[in-house]
Amino acid sequence: MAFWWPLLVLGFAYYACRFLLMLIPPNVPSIEVDSSDVLDDGTQTKENSYIYIPSKGRSTQLDKVQCYEPATMKYLGYFPALTPDEVREHVAQARKAQKTWAKSSFKKRRLFLRILLKYIIEHQELICETSSRDTGKTMIDASLGEIMTTCEKITWLIAEGERWLKPEYRSSGRSMLHKRSKVEFHPLGVIGAIVSWNYPFHNIFNPMLAAVFSGNGVVIKVSEHASWSGCFYARIIQAALVAAGAPENLVHIITGFAETGQALVSSVDKIIFVGSPGVGKMIMKNAAETLIPVTLELGGKDAFIVCEDVDVNHVAQIAVRAALQSSGQNCAGAERFYVHRDVYTSFVAQIVKIVKSICVGPPLAGKYDMGALCMQEHADRLQSLVDDALAKGAEIAIRGSFGNLGEDAVDQFFPPTVLVNVNHKMKLMQEEAFGPIIPIMKFSSDEEAIKLANDSNYGLGCAVFSGSQRRAKEIASQLHCGMAAINDFASNYMCQKKLHYGKGGFPHVLTKSLPFGGVKHSGFGRFAGVEGLQACCLVKSVVEDRFWPYIKTTIPKPLQYPVAENCFEFQQSLVEALYGLNMWDRLRALVNTSGCLSF
Repeated sequence: MAFWWPLLVLGFAYYACRFLLMLIPPNVPSIEVDSSDVLDDGTQTKENSYIYIPSKGRSTQLDKVQCYEPATMKYLGYFPALTPDEVREHVAQARKAQKTWAKSSFKKRRLFLRILLKYIIEHQELICETSSRDTGKTMIDASLGEIMTTCEKITWLIAEGERWLKPEYRSSGRSMLHKRSKVEFHPLGVIGAIVSWNYPFHNIFNPMLAAVFSGNGVVIKVSEHASWSGCFYARIIQAALVAAGAPENLVHIITGFAETGQALVSSVDKIIFVGSPGVGKMIMKNAAETLIPVTLELGGKDAFIVCEDVDVNHVAQIAVRAALQSSGQNCAGAERFYVHRDVYTSFVAQIVKIVKSICVGPPLAGKYDMGALCMQEHADRLQSLVDDALAKGAEIAIRGSFGNLGEDAVDQFFPPTVLVNVNHKMKLMQEEAFGPIIPIMKFSSDEEAIKLANDSNYGLGCAVFSGSQRRAKEIASQLHCGMAAINDFASNYMCQKKLHYGKGGFPHVLTKSLPFGGVKHSGFGRFAGVEGLQACCLVKSVVEDRFWPYIKTTIPKPLQYPVAENCFEFQQSLVEALYGLNMWDRLRALVNTSGCLSF
């Protein structure tokens, strides 16, 4: 006890000091970002705040990206659709800035992230309102999907990013014991990203954070459906770069349509794409011309499995959030619900009760649970999926209610809809809906649930609920997808850091955070976590002499040109001496090898 007592005191003092240091506020510069043109002060008149948006078909004007609020159809302005030459100029500027940034210290990179984090925390309402106006989501949906996820990633990069970009030493093997082997992570150059509209703030910051922290420049093409917010978020990044002393041209946000995206793919050193499988295939085809690496996140059709031994009321709340978050416009949203027949009736009843209480309307015009759909004509597509299911035997259990929508934006809303008696012959159970629809299907056994969940072209994520964690894990392990949540939904995305307890009960942090991505038509490659960070790097294998200059590599005499007559006998004995299955065979081979050297 006398021996351990001083160690315990020192350990306590160490953690006490760390705690006290955490109480000292860090010296992080503040930034000012002009937001005067994104705040709705209520002074606009109907004449200058509305434009005519065709209710059907696409606009033929391809030189401008027109922006409007989906929930109200208020005109927000327009941005240029960049030409291929303009895109290449942006990439060239980022490439020039990257050469300087690649030499920057991790201390400076962390400062950049801290400046961003400080601004985000202090301006949550502004960021969420901007996202809400541009995409139609509610403020709480924006906070959950834009702010929390981004802050979690920044926090992890600040704490652990440097560790996973430092050289990683590896075993040199038996034949190279005199060598030191390592893997180095170098910047790729300029990373391109083409991102979707559903979470405009997070979808910009997600690739930008990993790319910049790993020493790259980045050019991001924002969706034509979220260009207004994306260009405001670009100001935040630019202000933070200036405050951190980084090159201003390191990060570029560009706007446009397909031609703009194609030019970006052909100009960068890696492309990250978030969107549909059809466009993802075209991205791959274009990337093949320059043989650059590609990361694709192409949506999902996630299964939500409910076993009979769950707390139905508890799981039903999670299920509704999983389906209706951001009006169901989530890549990792729950789109197929499989419920054990023993709790099917009670589960449906609880879902109906919750959905009945949900009110849909313009998110900034009052207290609404769910906002608008972002894209035009999407409500028509969702209704066609519902109609197909009804024609094939499904029934509507409940549809949510609308608030005061306003005459100009009625087509931008879709009520939360619960369908029962569904099956896999229905398009709704096969195609990604990307909307607030909850189709519920019953199953009788775990094997049936697994078979149903795997009967999909998509494979992004899944959620499995059971009173037995072991049972839930067993089911999840047999589902062919990139992510699985046990008794939870989509929690993978927030698991950037986890506290564990080591020997002696002292806490330590497990920092190899979780990646995000899927298989099949959900794409390949990973965002976030160590895998996502290192995917922004040129992974270089390096071998050097461990005891230089005292021990160097020399070619054995039998193998030197011209080779000796016994060269193969020497090589054969050397292989057995290194890799023989037992010690006696290896010793005998070593003697033979020595004999060949003296020949």
